[in-house]
Amino acid sequence: MIGIIIWILVGALAGWLAGNIMKGGGFGFLINVLVGIAGALIGGWLIGGLIPAIVAIGPVTLGGLITAVLGACLLLFIISLFKKK
Repeated sequence: MIGIIIWILVGALAGWLAGNIMKGGGFGFLINVLVGIAGALIGGWLIGGLIPAIVAIGPVTLGGLITAVLGACLLLFIISLFKKK
């Protein structure tokens, strides 16, 4: 149960950071969580083990957060290509 809560919190943080990096300002808590979790999956699939764990804060690593943010940024970029202006 605690693992799911940590996933949600890290996903929210990654989605919020990606929204700010990509000039989107985020989409609200729920969408940020979804974008962050999807970004973690995408980033983990694309980057794999290229980014080391670096610093572990409990079960969360800085490398994992960086991977999630990069994946979320990529996801937001792809979404922006299909977004009407």
